[in-house]
Amino acid sequence: MEKETKKPQRREGFVSMIVPKTITRTRNDIGSWKSALRMADNVDSPKRAKLYNLYNDILLDAHLTSQIVLRFSHTLSTPGVICNTDKSINEELTEKLNQSIWYDELNRHILDTILYGVTVVEFITEDGTMRLADIFRNNLIPESGQLLRSEDDTTGIPYRKTKEFGTWLLEFGGKPHDYGILNKAVPHVLMKRFAQSCWSELCEIYGIPPRYVKTDTQDPAMLDRAEKMLMDMGSAASFVIDSSEEFGFAKGADTNGDVYRNLMQCCRDETSLLIIGAVLGQDTVNGNRSKEESSKELLDKIVAHDKKFVVQCWNTVVIPALIKMGFFPQGVSFKFQQTEDLDSLWKYVQGLLPYLDVDPEWLTEKFGIRFSGKAQRRQPQQELSAQSDFFASAPHSGAVELERYYSPKTN
Repeated sequence: MEKETKKPQRREGFVSMIVPKTITRTRNDIGSWKSALRMADNVDSPKRAKLYNLYNDILLDAHLTSQIVLRFSHTLSTPGVICNTDKSINEELTEKLNQSIWYDELNRHILDTILYGVTVVEFITEDGTMRLADIFRNNLIPESGQLLRSEDDTTGIPYRKTKEFGTWLLEFGGKPHDYGILNKAVPHVLMKRFAQSCWSELCEIYGIPPRYVKTDTQDPAMLDRAEKMLMDMGSAASFVIDSSEEFGFAKGADTNGDVYRNLMQCCRDETSLLIIGAVLGQDTVNGNRSKEESSKELLDKIVAHDKKFVVQCWNTVVIPALIKMGFFPQGVSFKFQQTEDLDSLWKYVQGLLPYLDVDPEWLTEKFGIRFSGKAQRRQPQQELSAQSDFFASAPHSGAVELERYYSPKTN
């Protein structure tokens, strides 16, 4: 009886060496962004911690998050398959991959490289199950290939020279001074947040016109009476004032916030163009079907590029590592399963039905349509006769003319 090959185990990794640090949340502006870029661009001691903290701050923006989810969901929802040397699908390994809890998580980390510029992950085994751990980017210096135990350290572990690199420790991206596309989204999100804050302040101050009372401020009784009158004023307030007193509403602001609304809309459009390449499904005033379809085509091209990037990372980084760990055999490769356009396929099937017999089992499997029996095809002559009978029984004045037009001619 052959002994089973024992898979390698790794219970502790570099993640356990990192010292966590409390994140201080402050109000960020364009100055904060430029300061973070200067720290990241420092030749002697580059640090990306402040820049990545700024990334995490702008990711709280709902619009930016929705655009990222819209773009990446197309790739994450496409199933991946493992292929043999002859390009045929290996069903056993594909099933094994899809059942792994780290598969979807790894694809998300690979796509995050587009946002951040670098991603380093490591595999760790717990109770015989392999899981994935994400190395905190604030502790990475891709320019020198170092992993800092603490953000404030000046030197760290040269992770690219460790024996675990390429097997248990994997890196995606990591080019010098590649800060990802989130770096270009920072000014737009910050300006949008600033405009939204100013608009909220405008609503707070000028939403309800200020009330005022002219009274004798030297008389304590009349002053207390005026203050109580203003505090007790509600939706159905009524009071009596002295002949020497005057009550009124101050004039509010002449603007209704169009300046802030236009600035916010400009920032949203720029963010959409950056992430998905178009303003898709947002312009309800000037939008039309042709514009949405062309925008969808632009998004499809970006998604196709994302899928190509993920496949390259799998075949050049992930698959060789899994082969070394004994998870996959030699000669396998990864690719995404090609999705079918069922709407276009159904149009082709409809065009073929009058001329060819289509397998009902295939139709049921592909479109979910169940058939109870084979329908009898009607001849064109029978169809015209049925149409003439329908129009002959129709209760309108043109039934006779339509019947003459559709009825078969006789010699």
